[in-house]
Amino acid sequence: MDPAELPTWAEQQAAALLTGLGDRWSHVQAVAAQARQVSAALAPEDRPYLVAAAWLHDVGYAPPLNRLGFHPVDGARYVRQQGQERPASLVAFHSGARFETEERGLVHELAEFTPEDGPLMDALTYADMTTGPAGQRVVLEERIAEVLERYPPDDPVHRAISRSHPILREAVDRTRARLAAAANQPM
Repeated sequence: MDPAELPTWAEQQAAALLTGLGDRWSHVQAVAAQARQVSAALAPEDRPYLVAAAWLHDVGYAPPLNRLGFHPVDGARYVRQQGQERPASLVAFHSGARFETEERGLVHELAEFTPEDGPLMDALTYADMTTGPAGQRVVLEERIAEVLERYPPDDPVHRAISRSHPILREAVDRTRARLAAAANQPM
């Protein structure tokens, strides 16, 4: 598939899988909108991958895809089955997922995918972690607090978000810096 077609394809996939899931669908739509804006901070060839991954990042929550009970890997496996390896890796590793795989004992399953670090993953983390569960814009600290409140301290999600907070902060800060630099570039 031509990378320029990826965002439209990804939106169609996400809509088919998540439309009936209420706030989850609202969150995904807002993350995709945020990703479109943030894409200005990326190299042009990475932009369609960011927007596609934003649409797809939570498809693993769809009941037909939920196998492990861990949405990054469940979603990434689906995206890979659709022939989209790079978006699958972005979905697998989005928003510090590696910390939760450690907490859940799913490191081997995550290792099926190639990790991608750098501006693209930072931008995906930024888009996800500055968008609340119902699609509202939030700052990272609000998003972290919301997740910590939603899960009890002994839950893998609670432990993982606590551990990943510094990494998430760095990704958000780097993306903000890239956005500022891109805004200062002459046209």
